[in-house]
Amino acid sequence: MTYEETVDYLFNCAPPFQQVGGAAYKEGLANSIALDDHAGNPHRKFRTIHVAGTNGKGSCSHTLAATLQAAGYKVGLYTSPHLIDFRERIRVNGVPASKEFVVEWVKNERPFFEPLCPSFFELTTAMAFSYFAREAVDVAVIEVGLGGRLDCTNIIAPDLCIITNISPDHVQFLGNSLASIAGEKAGIIKPGTPVVIGETTPETREIFAQKAAQEQAPIIFAEENSLIKNATPTVTGYRYETTLFGTIDGELGGDYQVKNANTILNALMRLIGLGYNISDESIKKGFSNVCATTGLMGRWQILGTEPKTVCDAGHNIGGIKYIVNQLKREKYATLRIVFGMVNDKEIDEVLAMMPQEATYYFTQASIRRALPAEQMKEKAATHGLVGTHHPTVGEALQAARTDASPDDLIFIGGSCFIVADLLQEMR
Repeated sequence: MTYEETVDYLFNCAPPFQQVGGAAYKEGLANSIALDDHAGNPHRKFRTIHVAGTNGKGSCSHTLAATLQAAGYKVGLYTSPHLIDFRERIRVNGVPASKEFVVEWVKNERPFFEPLCPSFFELTTAMAFSYFAREAVDVAVIEVGLGGRLDCTNIIAPDLCIITNISPDHVQFLGNSLASIAGEKAGIIKPGTPVVIGETTPETREIFAQKAAQEQAPIIFAEENSLIKNATPTVTGYRYETTLFGTIDGELGGDYQVKNANTILNALMRLIGLGYNISDESIKKGFSNVCATTGLMGRWQILGTEPKTVCDAGHNIGGIKYIVNQLKREKYATLRIVFGMVNDKEIDEVLAMMPQEATYYFTQASIRRALPAEQMKEKAATHGLVGTHHPTVGEALQAARTDASPDDLIFIGGSCFIVADLLQEMR
C-alpha cells in the first residue's frame, strides 16, 4: 500500500474518534498492553512526560517539547488530533514520522493487531511508541487522548505527570461533574511520580490531593506557585516577567496561554529538580519558537490582516470561555465569526456564551460528527445569534471576507475540525 492507502486503511479498519465519536472509544488498557508486549515494550526504552487535562494540554505538550529540544534532548512528541496530516501526531524533534515508517509498521503489524480489533487511538499510540524507540529519543512528551485513567497512553511510567485543568467535555465517558472528570484525569498519577496541576476548583483540588496522597506522589498546584509576575500581550503572543527565568517572550497567543505558561514553568522547574539539564536560555528559546520547532497550529493563530483573521481550535466550554473574553477585548468595526461544532459537544452551553453582536457564518467540518450548518444556524438563533449558513468552511470564510471591511475581525472556530478544514483549504 502507498502512504495514502495505508492511512485510509487505518481510518476504515479502526475509525478515529474525530470521525465517529463514541463508537471509536474502547475502555480499558488490555489492547494497549497486548500491542506493547508484542512490540517488546518500546515505551520502556525512553523517558516520558505525561500530559492530561481538558484544555491546554496540546499547548503545554508542544512548549515542553520545544524547550527540551532547545536544551539538546532528542524529543518525541505524541499528540492528537492531527489537523492536516496523520503524521502530525508522531514527531521527533518536530519532524513528523516518515511515510515509509507508517506504511512499514502497518504492513508488519496487521497480522497481529487485526484480530484484536483495536481502536484507532490504540493503534496510533502503539505506532508512536515503536517509532520513538526506533529513533532512540531521549524523552517523549505524551499527550493523553481522552480522560486519563483508562486512556491507552496510561501504560507509561513517566518522570512527571501534568494535568492542566478540568472543565466539562466528553461527559458521556468521563461523567457530568467536575469531580468525576477530575477523577478520571487523576488516573495518570503514578506511585511516587511528581504531578503538576495547572488549575483547580474546590471540588477538583480535593480529588487531585487525595489521589496524590494515595500514590505518595509529590504534588504541585501551579496556581498556588505563580512563577509569572507579569504577562504583557505582544503582536502574536505574550512577554512574561518571571520570578526564576527572567523575561520570556512566548510565541503563543490567546488569554489561556498565560495560565498554560505558569503550568509549563512549574513543570520545567520540577524537571530541573529531577536532573534534566534545562537552562534559562533553553526555556526562552522553547517558548519563543514553539510553532517552528514542533509544528503546532491552531492556537490563536493569526492568518491575515485587513481584516485581521484569527483561528483557534478551542472547542468546549472551558476553551470557548477564554476565546469569547479575548474577542471582547479585540478592536474591530464588525466581528465576523465562522463557526461550527460537532454534534456530541455541549452545543447549547457554548452558544449561550457566544457574542450576540457578531455576524455569523455557520458551517460544518468535513467529518461525520459535524452538526449540519443549517441545524447549527437554527440552534444559534435560539440564543440570539444571527447569520447565514454555508456547506463548507472555505465557503463560509469567503463569504465573511466578501462582507468584511479592512478594520473588521474574522474569527474561525468552534471545533478543531473546523480549523483543520480551514488549514487544509489554505494549504
